Amino acid sequence: MSITISRLSSAQADFAARMDELLSWDGVSDADVQMAVTGIVHDVRQRGDAAVIEYTNRFDRMSVSSMAQLELTQQQLQDALDGLDDSQRHALLTAAERVRVYHEKQKQDSWQYHETDGTLLGQKITAMDRVGIYVPGGKAAYPSSVLMNAIPAHVAGVSEIIMVVPTPDGELNQLVLAAAAAAGVNRVFTVGGAQAVAALAYGTETVPRVDKVVGPGNIYVATAKRMVFGQVGIDMIAGPSEILVVCDGQTDPDWIAMDLFSQAEHDEDAQSILVSTDSAYLDQVQASIEKLLPTMEREAIIRTSLSERGAMILAKDKADCLAIINRIAPEHLELSVDDPQSWLPEIRHAGAIFMGRYTAEALGDYCAGPNHVLPTSGTARFSSPLGVYDFQKRSSLVMFSADGASEMGKVASVLARGEHLTAHARSAEYRIKD
Repeated sequence: MSITISRLSSAQADFAARMDELLSWDGVSDADVQMAVTGIVHDVRQRGDAAVIEYTNRFDRMSVSSMAQLELTQQQLQDALDGLDDSQRHALLTAAERVRVYHEKQKQDSWQYHETDGTLLGQKITAMDRVGIYVPGGKAAYPSSVLMNAIPAHVAGVSEIIMVVPTPDGELNQLVLAAAAAAGVNRVFTVGGAQAVAALAYGTETVPRVDKVVGPGNIYVATAKRMVFGQVGIDMIAGPSEILVVCDGQTDPDWIAMDLFSQAEHDEDAQSILVSTDSAYLDQVQASIEKLLPTMEREAIIRTSLSERGAMILAKDKADCLAIINRIAPEHLELSVDDPQSWLPEIRHAGAIFMGRYTAEALGDYCAGPNHVLPTSGTARFSSPLGVYDFQKRSSLVMFSADGASEMGKVASVLARGEHLTAHARSAEYRIKD
């Protein structure tokens, strides 16, 4: 069965409008979701453990009577890791080590300096005390998400990492639990949905309150994260996964077709876009898609994703490709071209950039080292991948000498009086030497 994928050309008069339509995504919850999540969050805040147990039994088809039944022990996590077959354990530990090594490079240190009059200025870096990581469960069980969320927090020096993961029908995913052991997670609760986010944000008799909640989830989880923001920090409100591949026509079209599939298979709303300056090459990739799609386990999902949100774009030249990249601000950008590093100076907006014909984005999802939690839906224009810096706080350091306080007191006095804030001015003026 053939598949129709949108074909665009930057030479079209209505190209900008068609791009706007292609990229539009409304990730805002509808009124019913908002109402449901508001009720759950309020209930968990008021009733704590009892509400968490009630919602877990209802939504995950469980029959527990206490939170003790919803918490896993460290021994269970370690047993899961020890119980993996050799290939799985090696792959998991290799990925964990690569993620850890990469994120060690992101650690920031405190700093300070003295001015000539003895005044001290600086910045103190402090890790958060406790963070919560949300890990999808059920059909969407991702051990890679455990590594990508927990390891940067661990590297940052967070004292306690609390993980929540739904287990519908009580089914535990051993690879997810093994990843929790490998990543140094301190406590794991088999709770999901808005109730898990609320428990982390406000705390219950059993679930400790955290400082920040990170990790992907469905629309109920995303809505709950948005709702509790301010009470706790959050990483981002993520939209569907997306990939933009730019190819000069010299890469095996089967490779590119599979790279597009790799994001499309996430869900029907995922977006895969190919840009090339070679029209004939776009036709070759289309042929590869037709050939390979029937071999995919998630054929129906991929087909819907590519048909409804995918696109192939014919660009005029390299400069045109770069303009399209920056217009889309993709979560994942593959530069399947010669000398991809020469493109970097002109790329302003992208979550992660995968360079060269051999660098499949899928490697970044698991074991390259950089974080796979990335800004989606064009938010790479102003945000960055999850990292160690997301789990560290910065405090400004200020200590004036007597001479420094006197001189800067004069400056502050003028500015404060200009703002009609007399107490500010007089507070500074008291330190001015006669």
